[in-house]
Amino acid sequence: MDLDGARRIGFHVEQSFRYAYREPVTALAQKLVVVPRRRHGDLYRRSHRLAVTGAAHARRARLDAAGNTVVRVVAARVEHAVEFRLTATLDRVVGDGPPNLPPAALRDPRLLRATRLTTPDDALRDLAADCAGPDPERTAEQACAAAHTALTYEYGVTSVSTTAAQALAGGRGVCQDSAHIMLTLCRLLGVPARYVSGHLVGQGGTHAWVEALVPRGDRAVALAFDPCHGRRAGNGYVTVAVGRDYADVAPTSGTYVGAPGGTLTGSRKVSVVSVE
Repeated sequence: MDLDGARRIGFHVEQSFRYAYREPVTALAQKLVVVPRRRHGDLYRRSHRLAVTGAAHARRARLDAAGNTVVRVVAARVEHAVEFRLTATLDRVVGDGPPNLPPAALRDPRLLRATRLTTPDDALRDLAADCAGPDPERTAEQACAAAHTALTYEYGVTSVSTTAAQALAGGRGVCQDSAHIMLTLCRLLGVPARYVSGHLVGQGGTHAWVEALVPRGDRAVALAFDPCHGRRAGNGYVTVAVGRDYADVAPTSGTYVGAPGGTLTGSRKVSVVSVE
């Protein structure tokens, strides 16, 4: 399908996470960042449902400071397993443009300062020195290319706690690591940038990429780059949440009281249901 040549695209997302325990656990507290944003540039969430099965529970949903939907689930006791299952439908209306932000976003310290996962070392500073362009957009393009070249894709050699400096030193990693390297480069060069968690049509797992904020007239716009693939993010990318780094938008995280050794399994399917 020629998604990048379409005028309108419909998506259907199905995603599940299942935690299983060897014996009952108590005081489960789960944070879920899996519901796509209500609107993100030309992408509109039309409907969604988040089902929780396996335990009596209470939930609360709210928008965080970045406009992401955060759902918190608490359960007094889980006997065997608890499952979270999302279904959502979305439309991309091509031509509605990238996300627009107020000009103050270009000076947002949260998007310019290093985080624990994006703290630079000398190697990242040296790499950034080669990425400076004549304007913020060109700088972001060169940071994307540099992050892409710096890593060989390999699953299982890094974790959610791997920093950009550690990933660069190892030379191998996944999309999350490429995104953290690009974020570090952009911020070193004064380009505000944010981590994007979402889905890429045709890819098995969730995906991560970067939005660089650049001036456009009297506004700021968020331009999406995929450093894992070394390209601009096109119409096959479905945004769920944005933050400073992975830690802000981890799809699922939480705590419980009980014996260690629980197992997490998940599934995800993103379907294109209409193209015009």
